[in-house]
Amino acid sequence: MKNTFGSAVSLTIFGESHGPAIGAVLDGLAAGLPVDTDFINIRMDRRRARGDGLSTARTEPDEVKFLSGVLDGHTTGTPLTLMVRNTNTRSQDYAKNAALLRPGHADYTAFAKYEGYQDARGGGHFSGRITAAAVAAGAVCEQVLQGLGIRVYTHIAACGGVQDAPLSSAAGLVMPEPEPGHFALLDPDKEAPMQAAIRAAGSEGDSVGGILETVVTGLPAGVGEPWFDSVESTLAHLMFAVPAVKGIEFGAGFGFAELRGSQANDAFRMREGQIRTATNHNGGINGGITNGMPIVLRTVVKPTPSIYRPQDTVDYPARQDAEIQIKGRHDPCIVPRAAVVQNSLTAFGILDLISIRYGTLAQKHGLPRL
Repeated sequence: MKNTFGSAVSLTIFGESHGPAIGAVLDGLAAGLPVDTDFINIRMDRRRARGDGLSTARTEPDEVKFLSGVLDGHTTGTPLTLMVRNTNTRSQDYAKNAALLRPGHADYTAFAKYEGYQDARGGGHFSGRITAAAVAAGAVCEQVLQGLGIRVYTHIAACGGVQDAPLSSAAGLVMPEPEPGHFALLDPDKEAPMQAAIRAAGSEGDSVGGILETVVTGLPAGVGEPWFDSVESTLAHLMFAVPAVKGIEFGAGFGFAELRGSQANDAFRMREGQIRTATNHNGGINGGITNGMPIVLRTVVKPTPSIYRPQDTVDYPARQDAEIQIKGRHDPCIVPRAAVVQNSLTAFGILDLISIRYGTLAQKHGLPRL
């Protein structure tokens, strides 16, 4: 089993949902990069559950502790190791149904792979709890990108059947910075109906999913590789590591199926001395390499599989049909909390690709602008 992403910059994630702690190791960061703990705390707060009927009642402070690689607010150049303690676990909630395979979860596939030795408490290392470590590490990467003039923004494009404003409505692709703990939306008026849809599903013991959209601005042309380590494959690998993500598209994505080549192609034009495209159907990427336009990607997040309705299943040890009704504390929708996870992993992926192209010293000294 592999737990490490990346090449020039690598990210290793460790821990289980109900273990003592979860954490991450970032390797390949240059020395002397600023690490703002207030910024990290804001990102962690956006992922944190609030027990408000919109997210799980499992609430934890998610305080990030640096074990190595940071001194006096700057990276030291050695592996940056961080830890987030698990402080509110209730493993007994899972004991009663330990033999029953939860529909939509990784219980059966975990038995098939780990032969019963997996930590099944709270989903173990399949749990969305692990994303807290990814957010903390990604927040460090996002700070590095901001120092290079690169911005990553993720909003809830759709949730519970409610659509946010389109990306084209963001003037000049300058994205609003959401308030801590709030829904990341281009149109804040969509928050109330989204919340209503989530609460309605939760009141019926059910759940809803949605779509997350991410845009990356400020990247120069020429980052990424053809075939292997393409921008799309690098980011897709990271996105599909997030629990519940079941699809991804870049630019027009599946909409290309309805277009002709004359409509799908992005014409090149000169804009203020820079080569740009008149449209951005390809989402800022050609041949796996950035073309200087904003990267645009969308993922679909399925409804939370932990629902409170009775469901058909199988008793794994007995090998017989059974019924399960899940207990415990679960999100009726993970989309709002997943937005910052997608943002963080995108930031890591972009930083790795930049470091492959220009070397890790570019993290401090800037990128060439073509």
